[in-house]
Amino acid sequence: MKEEFAGLADVLEILTQRGETICVAESLTGGGLAEALSSLPGSSQIFRGSVTAYQAEIKNSVLKVPLELISEMGVVSEEVAVSMAAGVKDLMGSTWSISTTGVAGPGPVDGVPEGTVWVAIEGPISQTLQLELSGTREIVRNATIAGAIAAFARILKTL
Repeated sequence: MKEEFAGLADVLEILTQRGETICVAESLTGGGLAEALSSLPGSSQIFRGSVTAYQAEIKNSVLKVPLELISEMGVVSEEVAVSMAAGVKDLMGSTWSISTTGVAGPGPVDGVPEGTVWVAIEGPISQTLQLELSGTREIVRNATIAGAIAAFARILKTL
């Protein structure tokens, strides 16, 4: 069993108390964020679901990320992360959504360096987070999940 991510229990507790829900759209984390959010007992009360959109055409067809935005900004960008989060939030009818997009490596993708990550959180307030990570694919992916959960927990605690 994976070690619990910091803030995960807080996310579950706060969302449950408020009657709010969360969903996710993932690219580089490949379902890991959804797995983390659904790992705690009681998560079925708050976790609506997820879309793992690894390819640009899935980001467009399922999450409604405009192809023009992908072409102009690239899939690893703040704008695409925000559009992914908005698309999954609309699709799932959730209070909150989180998206992840980035380059886990090895090597750069379309000129974007390995370890470059964007996380977008959409809901009653919105926030983006850019991460510059180093290490193996697993380290980059797990650090992204940890960063997304910790940032979301901080947002929830301030509301």
